[in-house]
Amino acid sequence: MAQADEFGEELADFVRRVAELKAARSVPADDLPTVLDAAIFELDHVAGQLWPWYESLSSTGPSGVASVDRQEQQLLKALFQRVPVPVALVDRETVVRRLNFAATSFTGVRAGYATGRPLTGFLAHADRAAFRSQAAAVARGEGDRSLTVHLQQQPAVPVRATLTALRPGGEPRTAVLVVLQPADSRVPSHERVLGPVPTLTETTRHAALMDLVDAMTTALLSGPAGDPSGVLERAAGVLHGRFADWVVADVAGAARLSRTTVLAPSDSVEGASDVAAQDPAACPLVVEAARGGSTALRVRPEDPDAFGRDTSGAPVLVRANVTSLLCVPLTSAPGPVRGVLTLFRSGARGAFSMAEAQAMDMMSRHLALAMSAPR
Repeated sequence: MAQADEFGEELADFVRRVAELKAARSVPADDLPTVLDAAIFELDHVAGQLWPWYESLSSTGPSGVASVDRQEQQLLKALFQRVPVPVALVDRETVVRRLNFAATSFTGVRAGYATGRPLTGFLAHADRAAFRSQAAAVARGEGDRSLTVHLQQQPAVPVRATLTALRPGGEPRTAVLVVLQPADSRVPSHERVLGPVPTLTETTRHAALMDLVDAMTTALLSGPAGDPSGVLERAAGVLHGRFADWVVADVAGAARLSRTTVLAPSDSVEGASDVAAQDPAACPLVVEAARGGSTALRVRPEDPDAFGRDTSGAPVLVRANVTSLLCVPLTSAPGPVRGVLTLFRSGARGAFSMAEAQAMDMMSRHLALAMSAPR
């Protein structure tokens, strides 16, 4: 019984250390590799020390001790499932025998589905041969291995796989314990498997776009329809300032485009007058949008004459210090182009994003419908 008592004390100490490892999930990401090393050490301690000790006691001790040890065995199985790092137990052919809860969240594969299937089936094809080779080497007793692989569900995310040999009690063959973690050493959350969680900045930008779309819809519904110039003037008022520094609106007439609205920053009144007097046919971007019906997004436009020159002879993009622009045709397919809306951002203001261009494209269709509606 002295050996059984000593075994019980050792097991109790082990359980306490495991509880500390569970609590360590909240440590900073930079400290998690140390926690991972400790978890692997404890698993190795179970395989190399506690399990052989248990087998010795169960084979020589009374049935009461064997019953207690069976309970401890169940505890060790529960421990494997609850270790806060993704862990899989595979054979030398990489067939999964066990997959813990963290590993199911990390790989996105249910444990019941994974068991009995090769772990290589969940990796990118290019990594499968190397992983099988390293697993076989570990199972032969050639030492622990580590390599970078990629999950088939997330081929762009590198994953570090650490392999170590493990001999379960009463089994003739060596198994392989596989620990998975992102290559940047951070233990992934369930959200990372499903997709990135939007940041506060992204959420704020999305909310601002939704507010803009709501304001545009309100402006279109609150005024008379069927008046192209009036519709564009109301739309320009919504976009000016909150979305763009400059708003230039051109209406497509029977023969040619005509400029109806130019809104500029308060310190560019003279420049706005010159742009308003410009012939839209002299603006390559406007002409292209009216003919092709496709949105143009330019960031730091290289061609200074892309929007033509104003009445003073200066390139509009240079005079307005344009850092990004959107040139959007107003059309509701199928149907003709009703006009062209051009938006400038200048100075230190951030460039138009793809999400903003997409939102503007949606609003352009609404504008075209309002312009073509019967009076």
